[in-house]
Amino acid sequence: MTKSKSDSYAAAGVDITAGYRAVELMKKHIARTMIPGAEGDIGDFGGLFVPPIAGMKKPVLVSGTDGVGTKIKLAFLMDKHDTVGIDCVAMCVNDVICCGAKPLLFLDYIACGKNVPERIAEIVGGVAEGCVRAGCALIGGETAEHPGLMPEDEYDLAGFTVGLVDAEKMVDKSAMKPGDVIIGLRSSGVHSNGFSLVRRVFDVENRDLTAKVDELGMSLGECLLTPTRIYVKSVLSLMEKVTVKGVSHITGGGFYENIPRSIPDGLTARVERAAVPVLPIFDLIAREGNIPERDMFNTFNMGVGMSLVVSKDEADRALDILRAAGEEPVLLGEIAPGEERVVIC
Repeated sequence: MTKSKSDSYAAAGVDITAGYRAVELMKKHIARTMIPGAEGDIGDFGGLFVPPIAGMKKPVLVSGTDGVGTKIKLAFLMDKHDTVGIDCVAMCVNDVICCGAKPLLFLDYIACGKNVPERIAEIVGGVAEGCVRAGCALIGGETAEHPGLMPEDEYDLAGFTVGLVDAEKMVDKSAMKPGDVIIGLRSSGVHSNGFSLVRRVFDVENRDLTAKVDELGMSLGECLLTPTRIYVKSVLSLMEKVTVKGVSHITGGGFYENIPRSIPDGLTARVERAAVPVLPIFDLIAREGNIPERDMFNTFNMGVGMSLVVSKDEADRALDILRAAGEEPVLLGEIAPGEERVVIC
């Protein structure tokens, strides 16, 4: 244990000994994420990882970074800090698998008004759980105490991941053609997007978030804090057996912004409205906020956290593989000629 200690720094609001305590508490969580390739110790100046490139013709590193957004306000209000780390990992790893990359490593960054070691360890415990679900290693991170910049009981959380894919196995959307099938993977809830609108609709600062809502089968706070689903293992399992021509992570911007990112010019994703497994929370948001359906589909995932495009003759096999991997896939529609990019009909 280091003997580093500064009474002067502590008087300015930064307790470096609390940081050491937080690191000790989080080590057991980090240990759960260790996979082959992860090297070094937490506390080194850099996180080390040996990428598994044997057999690859052209290894490509794929990176992604994101945060939790204003969903983190719900964690403050509920005083529950063990799930937002899962969201942070999910927002990054679900992005990099869209091109076929397997996430290898993750690093987090926590900025806080006051370092409370037990709370920091709780946050990192969530990050570690996300890494376990994604099959990647948490090889480092940073906790920064920012007195005077943010309230003592608040924090922000962000992170990034690095994945690896052989160039010849990257998702190739140019192979997409009319008649291909769009498969949707169900979301676990609102995930980690649109919370500025969610917070306004429900006036969360002035509402009892612990009261059970029959329509949801749980309290509103519990529902909204449900962590983002991580699709890494199921999607990679599918890619090993079926040619996937396009993948979209449905985040902020909903269907209208995200699905076109995996569709070539000249083609349209025709989504059947009746096929979308809309979750009760989205019906509640639309009703209480008086939000038009077009805006809902342009803001939220609406019950579909990821969309995949495969050939029609491989659709049944793809559905079976995804079910075996623990997903509840749905047929959302098909690819058609057109310039509108996304049509919900």
